[in-house]
Amino acid sequence: MSAAQRLSEARELLAEHPVVDGHNDLPWALREQVRYDLARRDIADDQRGRLHTDIPRLRAGGVGAQFWSVYVRSDYAGDTAVSATLEQIDAVAQLIDRYPADLARALTADDMEAARADGRIASLMGAEGGHSINNSLATLRALHRLGVRYMTLTHNDTIDWADSATDEPRHGGLSDFGREVVREMNRIGMLVDLSHVAATTMRDALAVSAAPVIFSHSSSMAVCEHPRNIPDDVLELLPANGGVAMATFVPKFILPAAVEWTLAADENLRAHGFHHLDTTPEAMALHRAFEAGRPRPVATAATVADHLDHMREVAGVDHIGIGGDYDGTAFTPAGLDDVAGYPNLIAELLARGWSRADLAKLTWSNAVRALRDAEAVARELSASRGPSNAVL
Repeated sequence: MSAAQRLSEARELLAEHPVVDGHNDLPWALREQVRYDLARRDIADDQRGRLHTDIPRLRAGGVGAQFWSVYVRSDYAGDTAVSATLEQIDAVAQLIDRYPADLARALTADDMEAARADGRIASLMGAEGGHSINNSLATLRALHRLGVRYMTLTHNDTIDWADSATDEPRHGGLSDFGREVVREMNRIGMLVDLSHVAATTMRDALAVSAAPVIFSHSSSMAVCEHPRNIPDDVLELLPANGGVAMATFVPKFILPAAVEWTLAADENLRAHGFHHLDTTPEAMALHRAFEAGRPRPVATAATVADHLDHMREVAGVDHIGIGGDYDGTAFTPAGLDDVAGYPNLIAELLARGWSRADLAKLTWSNAVRALRDAEAVARELSASRGPSNAVL
C-alpha cells in the first residue's frame, strides 16, 4: 500500500471512528490572545498562524470529541484560580453556543456517541490542576455540575495535597486529603487525570481509585525520559484499573533531543519577561529568533508512533489514546502541525501494521469506555455514601 493509499484509509477510518482528543488548550489561547473575544478569533474560519485549532481543521483531522482544557496557570492561587477556571468554563460554553452546528455539549459517554451520530464534535471539559479547586471538595463538586469531566491532579507545581512531576515533592505522592479528592472524584463521576503528576502520585492515585484514571496528555518515559511521561510500571497497572494513557505530541516530552533545546528556549522567554508557557505572537517571535541561531530538533508523526507502539506493548491496546495538547505548546511535530494532522499519525500506524480494530480503540472507543465506566462507578458509590466534607 502506498503512502497516499494509507492516508486515504486513515481518513476513511476516522470518518467512522473519529479521534477523542484528551487535551486542547484553545480556551487559554483565546484568553491570552483576545480575552475571549470570539469575533476576533472566529474558529469557523481558518486561524492558521494564530491558533492550532479551528473548526475546518478539526473536521479535516477527523476529530469527533474534544476535551477542552479549562486550564489556569499554576501560579494562580486561591480564589483567583477558581474564578479564572470559571471564566475558562464560560469560554467553552460560549464556543458551544456560537457554533451549534459543529460543537455539541457532552457530559456523558452517551452524549459523546449521540454527537458522533449527529455529525458534531462532542465537547467536554477538563480542569488542569488541583489548584483550580482551592482545596475545597465543594468547589470540586461545583465544577462537576458545570460540566467538568476530568481534573488533572496537579499542573507544573506541587500543590497542598499532591506532588507534581516538575516540582519538588512534599507529600511522597498524595496526602491523606489528596486521597480523599480521588475518592470524591470517583463518587461524582469525574475522571482522575494523572498527566503532570509525579510518578509517586500516579501510583497513589491508582491504589485509591475505584474508577478508571486517564492520562490526558502524557507519553512513555521509556521512550523519552522526561518526568512528564509515564513509567512502564505505571502503564502496567492500567489494565487492572481500566484506565487510558493518551499520548501527547509535545516535542519536549517525546523527542529526547528536544528536551535540552526547549529548556534553553524557555529560559530565553523568561529572560525577556515572558512566562515560559506563553504562546502569544510576541512570545513566538522570540522563539523564532532563538531558533534562527540554534535550530530546533523536530519531532514527527513517527516519533509519536514510537511512543504508542511502546505504550500498546506495555499497557495493551485497550488502554491507550491520544491527547495532542494543541494550543498549549509552542511547537508541534512535523506532520502533526495542528488539529488537521491526526490522519498522518493514523497512516503512520497503519504502515506499522496496526489493525483497523486496534486503531478504532485508540481513536474513539477506549476513551468513551473509560468515561462510561467512571459513570457506572459513580452511580454505585453515590448510592452508598454522600458528599465528602473533608478539609485539608
